[in-house]
Amino acid sequence: MRILLVGINYAPDLIGVAKYNTELCESLVAEGHEVRVVTAPPYYPAWSIPAGLNTSYFRRSMMEGVSVVRAPIYVPRQPTGAKRLIHHLSFALTSLVPALIDAYCWRPDIIISVAPSLMSARFASFVARRIDAKSWLHVQDFEIDAAYGLGLLRNASLRKVMLKAEAAVLRSFDRVSSICPQMVERLWDKDVDPQRTTEIRNWIDTDAIFPRPKQTRYRTSLNIDEDDVVALYSGTMSAKQGLDLLVEAAALLRRNPRLHFILAGEGPHKARLVEMASENPRVHFLGLQPNESFNELLATADLHVVPQRAEAADLVLPSKLGAMFASARPVVAMAERGTGLAAEVQGAGLLVPAGDVRSLADAILQLSEDPSLRERLGAEGRKRSIERWDRRTIVRRWIASMGSICGRPGRSEHGPGVVSGKAAASIDDALPLS
Repeated sequence: MRILLVGINYAPDLIGVAKYNTELCESLVAEGHEVRVVTAPPYYPAWSIPAGLNTSYFRRSMMEGVSVVRAPIYVPRQPTGAKRLIHHLSFALTSLVPALIDAYCWRPDIIISVAPSLMSARFASFVARRIDAKSWLHVQDFEIDAAYGLGLLRNASLRKVMLKAEAAVLRSFDRVSSICPQMVERLWDKDVDPQRTTEIRNWIDTDAIFPRPKQTRYRTSLNIDEDDVVALYSGTMSAKQGLDLLVEAAALLRRNPRLHFILAGEGPHKARLVEMASENPRVHFLGLQPNESFNELLATADLHVVPQRAEAADLVLPSKLGAMFASARPVVAMAERGTGLAAEVQGAGLLVPAGDVRSLADAILQLSEDPSLRERLGAEGRKRSIERWDRRTIVRRWIASMGSICGRPGRSEHGPGVVSGKAAASIDDALPLS
């Protein structure tokens, strides 16, 4: 098959949606399919395009067999709600030209749009119909619901307009997918025909992420003893993560001299978090780490933490969860029972009410004082990562589903390739680390 993917995030960005867009496309190429991508320059999660990268014109390059076109975009230094709208609008406009050229000159069998960004999605389904191709929208998170739920946008009239436009976009695609059952059900609530929806979750390479001893170079560099307990968060540092809740929980637990917190990543809220934790010597901040070091970073932890605001429930399932499970460490998650996150974590970690700092601190303390409970929950997480989050299985489900709506076999005549190839970006391609 010929597959055109339009999405704002791609390698060499290392985390979030970029990781899954990249690994999907590389896996499709490994299976013998032809893949082209229209995307933006790297900018996430630092919200900054690397210095020296010329982004004033369209650039095409080959990355692991994938033809990638970069469309220039506006990237705000401080991404407020209004600036985020302009940011996504800029990609919707600039991506039109390369997407149109590839669609009409190359004639893909299927056009995939990934949300975010939803603004560019409507054009993808429109063009697909014009060239007799199939269209697929994959929803990684509900941008509008999250923006209003977290207070990034507040105008009620604008919300009505945006939700109406969102509904029209969702209904325009031949197939609409999302990453957990609860998010698929939210698609139904938005009047998407259940017959056109499917769940295709994110994945983890369980060969690359595996249990290993916790005495790593990270502990050594941060002067953390092997007997100390480390609670780790790794990922984006923006509003919807609710990381201020974790810093507040660390403050409540400050009297425990054996308990350390590591927050690794980048994002617009990092400076504020560093300031909040400035008087707590056992809260440590790291920059975004390269893929080659990711397994070692996860192994540094005794437990992982997924803070979450109540407003973000079932708007997104954290993609980092599969890696946490694969590391065989328990998870403390802020999630209400009945949500997608709670369903995933139950039995492999502890659940606390979203937004409840005191309960978060109590759960972290409970795990820090009970090694046998950490071991039992961590073992269950590792088991689930293999059963539910395996990359090979999930990518081949993508291929089978695309083949079914295109009316052709999922694999090309060239036969299967190696799906579990290298990670999205090498250390040489990575964004600068701090």
